[in-house]
Amino acid sequence: MASNVEAPERWYLALLGFAEHFRTSSPPKIRLCVHCLQAVFQFKPPQRIEARTHLQLGSVLYHHTKNSDLARSHLEKAWYISQQVPQFEDVKFEAASILSELFCQQNLVDSAKPLLRKAIQISQQTPYWHCRLLFQLAQLHTLEKDLVSACDLLGVGAEYARVVGSEYTSDVFLAQQLLLMERKLGEVHPLLTLCGTIVENWQGNPIQKESLRVFFLVLQVTHYLDAGQVKSVKPCLKQLQQCIQTISTLHDDEILPSNPADLFHWLPKEHMCVLVYLVTVMHSMQAGYLEKAQKYTDKALMQLEKLKMLDCSPILSTFQVILLEHIIMCRLVTGHKATALQEISQVCQLCQQSPRLFTNHAAQLHTLLGLYCISVNCMDNAEAQFTTALRLTTHQELWTYIVTNLASVYIREGNRHQELYSLLERINPDHNFPVSSHCLRAAAFYIRGLLSFFQGRYNEAKRFLRETLKMSNAEDLNRLTACSLVLLGHIFYVLGNHRESNNMVVPAMQLASKIPDMSVQLWSSALLKDLNKALGNTMDAHEAAQMHQNFSQQLLQDHIAACSLPEHNLISWIDGPPPVQIQAQNGPTTSLASLL
Repeated sequence: MASNVEAPERWYLALLGFAEHFRTSSPPKIRLCVHCLQAVFQFKPPQRIEARTHLQLGSVLYHHTKNSDLARSHLEKAWYISQQVPQFEDVKFEAASILSELFCQQNLVDSAKPLLRKAIQISQQTPYWHCRLLFQLAQLHTLEKDLVSACDLLGVGAEYARVVGSEYTSDVFLAQQLLLMERKLGEVHPLLTLCGTIVENWQGNPIQKESLRVFFLVLQVTHYLDAGQVKSVKPCLKQLQQCIQTISTLHDDEILPSNPADLFHWLPKEHMCVLVYLVTVMHSMQAGYLEKAQKYTDKALMQLEKLKMLDCSPILSTFQVILLEHIIMCRLVTGHKATALQEISQVCQLCQQSPRLFTNHAAQLHTLLGLYCISVNCMDNAEAQFTTALRLTTHQELWTYIVTNLASVYIREGNRHQELYSLLERINPDHNFPVSSHCLRAAAFYIRGLLSFFQGRYNEAKRFLRETLKMSNAEDLNRLTACSLVLLGHIFYVLGNHRESNNMVVPAMQLASKIPDMSVQLWSSALLKDLNKALGNTMDAHEAAQMHQNFSQQLLQDHIAACSLPEHNLISWIDGPPPVQIQAQNGPTTSLASLL
C-alpha cells in the first residue's frame, strides 16, 4: 500500500524535475517543459497533482507563450479542482491570481473582478494570499479609474494586516492608498512626511524595511516629477538610488518572517531595480540630461531582457514601454529621428501583444508620433496625431502636454488663429492652469512667448519668456531654459540690440550643446553667424557658419533616413490598433527647408 502511494510521487517528481530543467534552461525550452507537464495527465493523477499540474501548465503558457486560450483553460481547471481539495490554499489562490491577471490582459475585467472577490472571500484564513488578492483587486479598480473602490479595498487590507499583526504589510497598503489620494489632492507633502517617518521608525526585517523605503521614496520621486519639480526631487532620488543599492546586497533568505502576512511584497527586488532606473530616466529627461537618460535606459532595458527570459510579468512590459517612450523623446531632441521612429514601431509591437498595454498607452503612442511629425515638418499629420491622442486620454498632465504641443503646431502653420486661441485659453499660465505641474506651466509661458514673437509683439514676448526663464531656472529645466534664451536672443537681434542678443544666444548654445539639443544648436548657430557678422567679428561669424552647416547636414541626413523607413508611414495611423505590417515607401515626402 505504501509503495502504491509513493509511486505516483516518484514519476510526478521526475516529470516535474525535467519540466523545471527545460523552463530554466538558457534559452528556456518551453515546448519540452510543456510536454513534460502534459505527460503527468497520462498517469491519471490524484486531484492534488492534477490541479497543481494545470496551474503549472497555465502559468508557463501565460508567461512564456502567446497561447492565452490554452493557458486560460488550464488555469480555470486548476481553480475549479483546487476548490474541491481541502487545505490546498497555495494552488487555489495562485490559480485565481494568475487567471484574473490573464483576464485583465485580454480586457475581460468583468470576468476578473468576480473571480478575485470570491478568492478574497474564501482566503481570510490565509493572510499572505488574502493581502495579495486584496491588493490585486485594488489595482484593477485603479486601472478602471474607480479610485473610491480602490481606496476602500486598500483600507480593508491595511486593517486586516494590522489585525493579523503585520505592521509591514499594513504600511504597504497605506502607501498605496496615499498614491491614490495623491491623484486627488493637491497637497500631499504632510502625508508623505508622515509616512516617511513611519518607515524610518519601523523596526523589523532589514529587507522589508528597505522595501518599504523604496516604496515611499518612489512615491515621493514620482510626486515631484508629476509636479515638474526637477531640482526639488534630487535629494529623494539620491536616497532612492542608495536604498536600492542596499537592497541588492541583502539576501532574501537571510531572515524569514515568522508572520505569513509579512511574506507579502509590493514588488520583487529585481523589479524594484528596473523601477529605480525608470524614475532616474524620467528625471534625466525632464532635467535635460539626455546622455544620462540614455545611459540609464540602456541599463534598464538590459536588465529587463534578462528578467523577461524567465518572467513574463505584465509589469515588465509596462516598464519597457515607459522607458522606450522617454528615450524616444530624447532621440527626437538629439537629432536621431530614424532611431526614434524604429523605437516607436517597437512600442507598437509591444502594444500589439497586449490589449491592456495598448489601452493604457495608445494616447502616449500618438503623442510620440505627433512629436516625430513636428521634427520632420509634417504639420498636418502632427495635428491629426495630437487630436487623436487628446481623444484617447483622460490624464490631465498628458492632456496639457499634448495641447501645448498642438498649440506650437498651430503657431507654425500661422493660419489657425481661432483654434489656437481656443487652445491657449485652456492652458493659460496666468490663471486657472489645469494642472499643478511647474514644468508644464513654464512651457505654457514659452508657447505664449513664441506666439507673441511670431505676431511681432516683442515686449509681450519678452515678459512671457522671462517668466519661463524664472520658472525653468528655479527647477533646473535645462531644455526650456535653452529654448527661452535663444528665442529672447532672436527678439533682441530683430530689435537691433546685438550685444543683449549675444548675451542670450551664447549661453543658449552652451546649454544646448550640453543637453545636446540639435534644433536649438541649429537655431543658435544661425543667430551667432548673423550676430557676429553684424558686430564685425569675421572669424567668429565664419566659425558659426561652419557649425550651422554641420548641424544642417546632420539633421538633413537623419531626416532623409527617417522618412525613407517603412515605419514613416505610421504618421498616417490615427484609428484602431497599431498596424501589424508597415509598407515601405519610395522616399522622403517632407522638406527640411523650414528647419534650415
